[in-house]
Amino acid sequence: MSLRSGTEDPERYLFVDRAVVYNPAAQADWTAKRLVWVPSERNGFEAASIREERGDEVVVELAENGKKSIVNKDDIQKMNPPKFSKVEDMAELTCLNEASVLHNLKDRYYSGLIYTYSGLFCVVINPYKNLPIYSENIIEMYRGKKRHEMPPHIYAISESAYRCMLQDREDQSILCTGESGAGKTENTKKVIQYLAHVASSHKGRKDHNIPVISTLTPQVCFQGELERQLLQANPILESFGNAKTVKNDNSSRFGKFIRVNFDVTGYIVGANIETYLLEKSRAIRQAKDERTFHVFYQLLAGAGEHLKSDLLLEGFNSYRFLSNGNIPIPGQQDKDNFQETMEAMHIMSFSHEEILAMLKVVSSVLQFGNIVFKKERNTDQASMPDNTAAQKLCHLLGMNVMEFTRAILSPRIKVGRDYVQKAQTKEQADFAVEALAKATYERLFRWLVHRINRALDRTKRQGASFIGILDIAGFEIFLLNSFEQLCINYTNEKLQQLFNHTMFILEQEEYQREGIEWSFIDFGLDLQPCIDLIERPANPPGVLALLDEECWFPKATDRTFVEKLTQEQGTHTKFQKPRQLKDKADFCIIHYAGKVDYKADEWLMKNMDPLNDNVATLLHQSTDKFVAELWKDVDRIVGLDQVAGMNETAFGATYKTKKGMFRTVGQLYKESLTKLMATLRNTNPNFVRCIIPNHEKRAGKLEPHLVLDQLRCNGVLEGIRICRQGFPNRIVFQEFRQRYEILTPNAIPKGFMDGKQACERMIQALELDPNLFRIGQSKIFFRTGVLAHLEEERDLKITDIIISFQSVCRGFLARKAFAKKQQQLSALKVLQRNCAAYLKLRHWQWWRLFTKVKPLLQVTRQEEEMQAKDEELIKVKERQLKVENELVDMERKHQQLLEEKNILAEQLQAETELFAEAEEMRARLASRKQELEEILHDLESRVEEEEERNQSMQIEKKKMQSQIQDLEEQLDEEEAARQKLQLDKVTAEAKIKKLEEDIVLLEDQNSKFLKEKKLLEDRIGEATTLLTEEEEKAKNLSKMKNKQEMMMVDLEERLKKEEKTRQELEKAKRKLDAETTDLQDQIVEFQTHVEEMKSQLAKKEDELQTVLSRSDEEAAQKNNALKQVRELQAQLAELQEDLESEKICRSKAEKLKRDLSEELEALKTELEDTLDTTAAQQELRTKREQEVAELKKAIEEETKNHEAQIQEMRQRHGSALEELSEQLEQAKRFKANLEKNKQTLENGNKELVGEVKSLQQTKAESEHKRKKLEAQLQEFMARATEMERTKGDLAERSHKLQAELDNVSVLLEEAEKRNIKLVKDAESVGSQLQDTQELLQEETRQKLNLGSRVRQLEEEKNTLLEQQEEDEEARRNLEKQLQSVQAQLCDTKKKLDEDVGAMECLEEVKRKLQKDVELTAQRLEEKAMAMDKMEKTKTRLQQELEDLMVDLDHQRQIVSNLEKKQKKFDQLLAEEKNISARYAEERDRAEAEAREKETKALSMARALEEALEAKEELERFNKQLRAEMEDLMSSKDDVGKNVHELEKSKRALEQQVEEMRTQLEELEDELQATEDAKLRLEVNMQAMKAQFDRDLQARDEQGDEKKRALVKQVREMEAELEDERKQRSQAVASKKKLEMDLNEVEGQIEAANKGRDEAVKQLRKLQAQMKDYQRELEEARASRDEIFTQSKENEKKLKSLEAEILQLQEDHAASERARRHAELERDELADEISNSASGKTSLLEEKRRLEARITQLEEELEEEQGNMELLSERVRKSTLQVDALNTELAGERSAAQKSESARQQMERQNKELKAKLAELEGAVKSKFKASITALEAKVLQMEEQLEQEAKERGSANKIVRRSEKKLKEVMMQVEDERRHADQYKEQLEKSNSRMKQLKRQLEEAEEEATRANASRRKLQRELDDSIEATEGLTREVNALKSRLRRSTPVSGFSSGRSGRRNLNLDGASVEMSDDDADSRTSDFNDTQVNAE
Repeated sequence: MSLRSGTEDPERYLFVDRAVVYNPAAQADWTAKRLVWVPSERNGFEAASIREERGDEVVVELAENGKKSIVNKDDIQKMNPPKFSKVEDMAELTCLNEASVLHNLKDRYYSGLIYTYSGLFCVVINPYKNLPIYSENIIEMYRGKKRHEMPPHIYAISESAYRCMLQDREDQSILCTGESGAGKTENTKKVIQYLAHVASSHKGRKDHNIPVISTLTPQVCFQGELERQLLQANPILESFGNAKTVKNDNSSRFGKFIRVNFDVTGYIVGANIETYLLEKSRAIRQAKDERTFHVFYQLLAGAGEHLKSDLLLEGFNSYRFLSNGNIPIPGQQDKDNFQETMEAMHIMSFSHEEILAMLKVVSSVLQFGNIVFKKERNTDQASMPDNTAAQKLCHLLGMNVMEFTRAILSPRIKVGRDYVQKAQTKEQADFAVEALAKATYERLFRWLVHRINRALDRTKRQGASFIGILDIAGFEIFLLNSFEQLCINYTNEKLQQLFNHTMFILEQEEYQREGIEWSFIDFGLDLQPCIDLIERPANPPGVLALLDEECWFPKATDRTFVEKLTQEQGTHTKFQKPRQLKDKADFCIIHYAGKVDYKADEWLMKNMDPLNDNVATLLHQSTDKFVAELWKDVDRIVGLDQVAGMNETAFGATYKTKKGMFRTVGQLYKESLTKLMATLRNTNPNFVRCIIPNHEKRAGKLEPHLVLDQLRCNGVLEGIRICRQGFPNRIVFQEFRQRYEILTPNAIPKGFMDGKQACERMIQALELDPNLFRIGQSKIFFRTGVLAHLEEERDLKITDIIISFQSVCRGFLARKAFAKKQQQLSALKVLQRNCAAYLKLRHWQWWRLFTKVKPLLQVTRQEEEMQAKDEELIKVKERQLKVENELVDMERKHQQLLEEKNILAEQLQAETELFAEAEEMRARLASRKQELEEILHDLESRVEEEEERNQSMQIEKKKMQSQIQDLEEQLDEEEAARQKLQLDKVTAEAKIKKLEEDIVLLEDQNSKFLKEKKLLEDRIGEATTLLTEEEEKAKNLSKMKNKQEMMMVDLEERLKKEEKTRQELEKAKRKLDAETTDLQDQIVEFQTHVEEMKSQLAKKEDELQTVLSRSDEEAAQKNNALKQVRELQAQLAELQEDLESEKICRSKAEKLKRDLSEELEALKTELEDTLDTTAAQQELRTKREQEVAELKKAIEEETKNHEAQIQEMRQRHGSALEELSEQLEQAKRFKANLEKNKQTLENGNKELVGEVKSLQQTKAESEHKRKKLEAQLQEFMARATEMERTKGDLAERSHKLQAELDNVSVLLEEAEKRNIKLVKDAESVGSQLQDTQELLQEETRQKLNLGSRVRQLEEEKNTLLEQQEEDEEARRNLEKQLQSVQAQLCDTKKKLDEDVGAMECLEEVKRKLQKDVELTAQRLEEKAMAMDKMEKTKTRLQQELEDLMVDLDHQRQIVSNLEKKQKKFDQLLAEEKNISARYAEERDRAEAEAREKETKALSMARALEEALEAKEELERFNKQLRAEMEDLMSSKDDVGKNVHELEKSKRALEQQVEEMRTQLEELEDELQATEDAKLRLEVNMQAMKAQFDRDLQARDEQGDEKKRALVKQVREMEAELEDERKQRSQAVASKKKLEMDLNEVEGQIEAANKGRDEAVKQLRKLQAQMKDYQRELEEARASRDEIFTQSKENEKKLKSLEAEILQLQEDHAASERARRHAELERDELADEISNSASGKTSLLEEKRRLEARITQLEEELEEEQGNMELLSERVRKSTLQVDALNTELAGERSAAQKSESARQQMERQNKELKAKLAELEGAVKSKFKASITALEAKVLQMEEQLEQEAKERGSANKIVRRSEKKLKEVMMQVEDERRHADQYKEQLEKSNSRMKQLKRQLEEAEEEATRANASRRKLQRELDDSIEATEGLTREVNALKSRLRRSTPVSGFSSGRSGRRNLNLDGASVEMSDDDADSRTSDFNDTQVNAE
């Protein structure tokens, strides 16, 4: 349905042309042809006329083409008379049948009238074109009008719902149903548009400069922000929930219930949207020529390049889930729609992060479809050859790709108590991906609806009333109907039952009102069997219950479900076997709209809606917070283990882990539907049925069969069927008599007769069947078709009468013409005869003489005639005298009768007054009785509610017991698992011991592995100790939930450490992999256990507030610092080990040096003594020298590497110092920014102080303007303080409940000592406790509502004030008792044995409540008696009191509104206080952590000092070793001993080299760890800075918003003050006008008095003339009698005036009594006010003004009394004048006999003067009365205006007070923020000090490094010295060799030969010895270097 404001006339599409309807030709045609409806295949029904009847068949002639056909009588349907053509309400049709309904709808549709009523329904047919009937002018046309006053329209339905809500204070609902494309969503928009226009707030109405261009209306609307957001919620929901289908381009694929909340005055205060049955399968596949949801196309078409790159978007054809590619919608652009959607989101205050996160999820849904699986060759297992789509998906959703692919292809499934990885087939993987895509989109849609509701819900409370708009799919009958169609049809069955029930409740209420005998029929029960068939839980179970039951069975299938359904429900009346084949349908259900065949394929899967729980947990653990929030309820999904268990495992084991959490789709939908029906039953429903005219979307075309099917499905024909059961046609008596009296001409006699009697006689004369009619009190009711029959008879009667009338008229005219012709004939004959006679006598002489003499014969008879005339004159005079005498007697009798009549009239008036008073008393008593009965009913309902609550508490107790049992069972299971883990731990320790024993047995070569294994064992021991510590910490942390998060972070970090160490160990011990596999498996199990712990604790992380993130980050920093300390300690320990190893090496080197020196000396001696050495010794020497050289080279390379590493360490430390200095500078800049912000806040504070001063001035001015009703305002203030007290009590109670919750959590944590998994159970218990809190809060709300009702009763009567206090005391007692009940509930959670005591306490509370109710009822009865007595005494003042009560009610409403606003402000105050408390807690935590860090820094400094001392000791020890080495150098030993020692030293050196390598590797790892820790520190610092900046910005924004709100309030106050001034000026002007009117009235009265005096003067003149005329004695007597009667009347008037004066005096006395009573009350209130210090002077001034006002009123009353006295004096003067006239008349009776000639003139003059007198007297009296009444009315108006001004001033003063309070609170908040800023500054200073300490530590470490370098240099020098010494030794050796060569003598040839050989040998030996010495010296140098 389209909308636009065109130039066409909108009335053409709303109003029916009555000239066409009331066409007499059509009426005559209908009566003549006997038209009926005949079935037709083409048009549904065709018009035909009956030609002949043949038994059961009828020959008819079609009206269209004149063809004749034979039709069965049962197929014929009657046609309505033409007067019912295009009728607006089809319930008025006299022939209610399908053909008439279809014809009426068709005629109206072709005329452009798309809206038609059908009883309670409003039927809408989609026009498929733009109609100008939705503009603002049309809205104003329907605004404030009743439904029957205007033509049918959706606005009329909306207006009636809105007015009923305001008048009856009853919630309303508008139910829009229909097929897709029928216009449900558009009509829902129209309703929202109308309500937003009509019920917009004050702000929105004043602000006419802000145009809101919505998608609903093309014109510009002016609404407030809330109305604007309400209108803009539709585009967002349409984008995410609507799609293009074959029938509709914008089809809603979900049902929604929009709840618009209103306040007491009828303005919109909020809205809420609930959705049903989202068609999530459309997200993954679509039918041909259809699209998925609009948002996918809008995103792909409208996203920019940057957004596309961020969201990884591709083209339309790149996505598998977009089945049909890009299908455009005609007339729309997806790009523009995307922009509109984004604008709507901004209007709904969506943040940029939220929008981006939503679009990421939308893109990820598309990416799900691009994941392709393939089947492996040899197995059925699925594989993912290309994971690019998976990578994109995981990037968008924040998951790990490897974990995602593992979870999809081989998920872990729980079998029994173990987890097994099960490979998935290609089909299973595809199904899992599609299910995840659907679930992701569904969760996104639910989050979106929740977010919109959060934006629309402006109030923290429910509105006073609401209007709900239900937009849901209508009844659906397809060829293939599945589970979704069953849910939709089930919903429509319930809605139709609601309609039937509502319709006939209204019908039968009218029957009872009219007094018709009618047996109540609940037509809703007609649909109950079908509803029971679907929803019945047991005996026998319904379709949904059986489906849920089958979902629990392990080997259930769709076939077994169908078999069980036919077995259980086969005999049900609404259940049938399918008409189609079994492969097409499984069963059939008979709905109200027809039979529907259902196919049960995949119903079990649809009902369970299973998901891959492995991927769901990954999504829950996503790094993207938005995705994790969407998947926070992972524990409630149906996992793969459940689905696998249906086919593999036994029943019971599959669902044991998630007991009580698995909810099927059917259960959830049934619960939501029951909630919806409950809300609809509590509302007054309005039904809108939308109909699609054709599937071609063409305007002006209507397919009859399609419309008929929809009328059946929508329940319109069902409503008509119900109408036929009753009496749908009704007509008022007068109209029935006027229209149908012609049928019974002689039944009603002449004269007056009551309408009901006349109708009864007419019905008797018509001889109608008694079953066809009922006669009520004001109407007569007929069944269907009776009025049409009467119309036919009436038409026949009228035709007969007109025919007879025409015949009589024609006969009369013919006879008249005939008589005229006869007269003409006779006249002609007479003329002819006279003419002939005249011709004969014309010339005869005697004839001439006769004609001349005849006139003279009359003279002789004149005297006789005169005598006759005289006689007649005498007779006439006698008659005249007789008549005059009779006239006098008659006048005398008439006067007597008039007197009697007046006396009787006075008596009757007195009786009527008494009767009226008695009637008033009776009415008051009756109203009072009704009020008391209502109060009694309310009290009874309260008692019933308390009983129901008691029962609900018992049920909850049972639930808690069952839950505790479940928890105990789970505890046992967890205990068993823990014992298993302990056994595994024991076995692991045994294996480790075995490994240690094996390693001990290895040789020296395996020492390295022994050390590594020892390190492993130490770390494993540390891990176990850490785990035990973590368990202890977890137990302690259960007491304080805030510390829980920090401990879990520590656990995670340590687990990461353990994983890192495990990886390092795996790298180091590749050779021992076979031996350590068992340990790795245990570590993997431990990791899975920790992951489970993480998943369990994730819920608590969600529940904790965002403020704790700061403490978490600081905790992470603390942990990193601790980690650094540990690493430094480890480094120190390793350095100590290095030092020890270096000492050992040095000692060994010194030993070697000594050995070498000894060997050199030995060699010298040997060379000197003998030269006979063996070749074997020379070979050994050469080998040793080579080995020493190689070792020397290796040591030199290692020293170079070590120096390079030290230089790198220095560079890194320098860069770290530079970064720390940069961070310090940034902190200083941040500090400067904080100071700037502080200055801006101080400036804002000064401005606020100025505004406060101005507001105080305005307050002083407004306090001077208050006049009345201050006492009542003080009472309301007292009530407000009482409400604050109750609020404080509630706050204390909430604190108590919180403490009790903490105790419960402590108990639960104690129960969790052995396992951490029970945290989830504790959360469930906490959620149940929250539910109980909500129930208790609802009870307190209900108690508050009861208190408000009691207050209303007290306000109606001041005498009931004591009762209010007693009721409030009773309410406080009830609240205390409720607190005790809450304490008992908490005790039940601690001790199950105390439940009986709690129940007894509840029963005692119930008894006390009953007693209180009885006491209140008794008090109410006593007060009612007192009221009756008071009403008897105050009869005439009641009206004034009622007016005052109306004013009081108005004031109380104003005060109640102000109290509500104050409650809102109190809520805001409480929230701000909570925020400040949270910030204070954060500050305390930060300070505590800072102290801990300082203590740790001190401990680290001490550790460093100890390390330095240890280093000094080591240096001393090194010096001692040097001294020992020098001593050893001096000693000498044997050669063999030296060789053995050299071999030992070689081995030791090899070991040292290997140890050094391992140490170097460890040092590299530690360096990497330190760098990682440094990076973490930097990241944490940046995160803390960003968080701090965000917090500051948020606080600044909050301060700005509060400032703006205050400025707005000040402006509103100024506007209200200006309005008050204007009103005051207007009141002064009106007062002046009234004074002018008074003066004019007084002038008129004076003019009237002058006229009266002149009239009296004329009377005297006339009386003087009457003295002259004595002949009129009798007339004078008559005038005297008249004057006597006038005097009597004047006396009566005087008496009545005196009585009125007495009444006024009594009224004045009563008003004085009331004034005294008011003064007493005022004095009492003044005493109360004097107790309060504030506002005393203003109240005294108000008191004086009130006294002045009372004196003014008294003066006005005295003036009125003076006026009345003047009037009475004038009346007395007139009576005296009348008496004087009487005396003059009595004296002049003797002279009252004069001539009769002037008598007639005197009579005329007397009559005229009497008339003038009467007119003057009436005019004077009317003027006096009118002036008095006008003055009284004006006085009342002035008083009302003054009261209104006083009320408005009081409200203004209250607003000023509240604004002052708000300003004070803002000042407090500013001070708090300053304190927080100072705290943050202190924290910054502390962090700076910490940074300085770290810098010092780094400098000290560098100094230590320099010292180590210095020691190394010293060792190098010593090495050089030793090398020089060795070189000197070599020189000596060479010298010795040369000496030996010189000393050998040359003997003979042989001897020379042998000597040469010897010499060669010697030379070789000498050379070997040289090499050996060189090798030894190099070895010695290498050892020295190594020692360094």
